[in-house]
Amino acid sequence: MNKFFKPRIVVSKCLGFAACRYNGLIISSPFVRKLKDHVDFVPVCPELEIGLGVPRDPVRIVETKGRRSLYQPATGRDVTAEMNAFAGIFLNGLGPVDGFLLKTRSPSCGINDVKVYPGSFKGTAPVTGKSSGFFGGLALELYPGRAIEDEGRLENAAIREHFLTRIFALAGLRDTLNSGPVKKLVEFHSSRKLQLMAYNQKEMRVLGKLVARQNELKWTELAAGYQAHFEQALGRTPRPRSHLNVLMHALGYFKDELTPAEKKYFLEQLDLLGRDKIPLSTAATLIGAWVARFQDKYLGLQTYFEPYPRELVDISDTGRGRMV
Repeated sequence: MNKFFKPRIVVSKCLGFAACRYNGLIISSPFVRKLKDHVDFVPVCPELEIGLGVPRDPVRIVETKGRRSLYQPATGRDVTAEMNAFAGIFLNGLGPVDGFLLKTRSPSCGINDVKVYPGSFKGTAPVTGKSSGFFGGLALELYPGRAIEDEGRLENAAIREHFLTRIFALAGLRDTLNSGPVKKLVEFHSSRKLQLMAYNQKEMRVLGKLVARQNELKWTELAAGYQAHFEQALGRTPRPRSHLNVLMHALGYFKDELTPAEKKYFLEQLDLLGRDKIPLSTAATLIGAWVARFQDKYLGLQTYFEPYPRELVDISDTGRGRMV
C-alpha cells in the first residue's frame, strides 16, 4: 500500500467547519467530511474576515463601466477594497499549499460561474455575466499549478478523481523536494511514470530528461524545474485513450505469464472501457491482481494504480461526467 503525505488544502469555512454563511447556516459536505482524516485543512471565510458578520446581508459582484466591485445591495456598502486587501495578505502569506476547495458560486470564494450584475443592481436586475469571486479569482492567479476546485464541481466523478489525484501527487512532491536528496526525487519520478504517461507524455519526457541531468544541475534548479513541469503535467484530466494506452503498456509486463484466455478477457475489458461501459477501476484492478500474483516490483510501486487513499474512492456521479 502506498504511503501518502497529507495535502494542505485551503477550504471555505462554511463547508462543514463553521456556521458562517450569510444566512447563519453551515453546509454539510460528505466529501469534506471524508477528506478530514486525510488532509490538513486551512479553513477560511473571507467575508467573515473583513467584518461582515453572521448573519449578514448578501454581497454581489456588480460591474460598472468594465470595473467589477463587491457590493452589499441592502446597505449600499462597497467592500471591494477590504476583500482585495484581505485576499492579498492571506494568500501571499499562506505558505506551502497543495490545493483549494471553495464554495461554489460565492461572490468571494467562487472560482467560476459567479453571477455578475449591472452597477444599477436593485435585486431584480438581470445577470450580465459570470466570473470568479474576488478571493477565489486571486487564488487562481497566485496558485496556477495547484488543484483548485469548488464543492459543486466535485460532485462530478471525473473532476473529483482528478482533484484527489493532483492534491496527493503535489503533496508527495512537496515532501520529496523538502527532503532534499536527489535519490528521493529519482524514486518519486520512477513511481509516477505510468501516472505521467496517462496525463501528459510530453511533460513526462521533459521530467525524465531533468532527472537524467541530476549531476549537472544544482539542486535548487532541478527541484524548481521538476515542480513546474510536474504541475504542468497534471494540469488537465487525462483523455480516455491515454488510460487505454497505459493499461496496454502494463499488460506487456505479463505477456509471458498470462494465458491466452486471460489476455483475451483483459482486452475485452479495455474495449468496454473505451466505450464507457465500465469504469477505469475495473480494468485497473485486473492489473493490480496480476501485480500481486507475479510480484512485479516496478508496477507495484506505480501510484497510477492507487493515486490516493482507498477510503476516498467514490464512483458516485452527477451524470454529467465520465465515471472513473
